[in-house]
Amino acid sequence: MESSSHSSKEEIDKTEEEWSKKAWEILSKVRENSPLIQCITNLVSMDLVANTLLAVGASPAMIISSQEIPDFTPQVNALYVNVGTLSSSLLPAINSAAQIAGKFRIPWVFDPVAAGSSGFRLRACLDLLLLKPTVVRGNGSEIIALSRASCGTTKGADSLHESKDALEAAKSLAQATGAVVAVTGAVDIVTDGKQVIGAHNGVQMMQKITATGCSVTALIAAFVAADPTHPFEATAAALSVFGIAGELGMQAAKGPGSLRVNLIDSLYGLDQASIHHHAKISLLS
Repeated sequence: MESSSHSSKEEIDKTEEEWSKKAWEILSKVRENSPLIQCITNLVSMDLVANTLLAVGASPAMIISSQEIPDFTPQVNALYVNVGTLSSSLLPAINSAAQIAGKFRIPWVFDPVAAGSSGFRLRACLDLLLLKPTVVRGNGSEIIALSRASCGTTKGADSLHESKDALEAAKSLAQATGAVVAVTGAVDIVTDGKQVIGAHNGVQMMQKITATGCSVTALIAAFVAADPTHPFEATAAALSVFGIAGELGMQAAKGPGSLRVNLIDSLYGLDQASIHHHAKISLLS
């Protein structure tokens, strides 16, 4: 029995070591290539999203005008779409950008904020899924709403479900859409409909900072831009890197305000040793 347990631990350690190397590799590519990320994101999150991308070496562009999208979107390395402050006037621009991303084979990442909170929002999100996002990142309640295609009890952008509660919904959604699906929570879950990875980094206080979820989705877009042929690995790596930055930032933080600043500083200063020491990514199934 002891031998079996020891072997299992060796396999887990080996997996985590491989994942930490992959996370560092992709972060290094982001820093080296500075991918251009178009961000159509909610009004609350623009500042932290832009600073998150800048901190890791990516180049954010907050281009949301329908008039600019046909000229600009074909030039980007990835598109990030967030429907947090969705409106009927913004929706055509979002749809246009997603369609162009598909036409030019540009990876795009979708954050279906509060997907089940209204019929208008749910329909918009379901229509966007038809435009084949590369990655969908949401909390448990959002992913369940999309998988069931139904509205439900809601706390707005906050989740009523743990990430593990949405595992089957995430797998079903990935199989139905062809997207990599990430569910963030106490444990971040990533699935392509078959394999499931868990990223166990981060601190609870990150939930007290507006737009951390939005920002990690933008980081996923940057990582997918750096490694577009491996969106599953890029998504897991981005979630872990963001969580590690939160853990390191928490060491000197006194509350959510200082954690927000320290989070950005930690992202900027991350090195290979920090990722190797802190990354906790493992195969769940």
